[in-house]
Amino acid sequence: MQVILLERVAKLGQMGDVVDVKPGFARNYLLLQGKALTASKENIARFEEQKAQLEARNLETKTEAEALAARLDGQKFVVIRSASDGGNLYGSVTTRDASVVATENGFSVDRKQVIIRQPIKELGLHEVEVHLHPEVVVTILLNVARSPEEAELQASGKSIQELAAEEEAQAEFEVSQLFDDIGGAASDDEGDAPARPAADDEDN
Repeated sequence: MQVILLERVAKLGQMGDVVDVKPGFARNYLLLQGKALTASKENIARFEEQKAQLEARNLETKTEAEALAARLDGQKFVVIRSASDGGNLYGSVTTRDASVVATENGFSVDRKQVIIRQPIKELGLHEVEVHLHPEVVVTILLNVARSPEEAELQASGKSIQELAAEEEAQAEFEVSQLFDDIGGAASDDEGDAPARPAADDEDN
């Protein structure tokens, strides 16, 4: 199916390009979201008439997107989630979660603008793309943790696995210290034990 693009679409073409796409992709995405028109003679003629207006609108929205991108690119956001001791989430972090946390921090981001390349199913730092405009893409960092304190530790460069290993080592150290103390106390007790009285002389 041939369509004429009304804006730049990644990996497809620039505004005004006539491209071949699958009918389902055209109907369910390009046409539905106003990114393209079917490439009929009438629509191509209509595009040519409106081209200057469309280009001006695109430039305006691109300028707005670039202004937001300058503030948003590289931002770090904390997402608090429940997870197992091994760091696996009970569920996953979604595009909606990313848009909500960004918006709560003063950035207007729609979940449809967020692209998560790899499912986020474990604690840690995860890069996420935000497509503010067909020609403006930024990257944000989601710090997924079980608590704000854990998020701070992860932000300093420690992974949840490293933190767990440190906690386990500390616990083992404390247990060994406890046993050492108990052993030392037992030795002291033996040293302080009173001498047994001598048996009476049978002849007396």
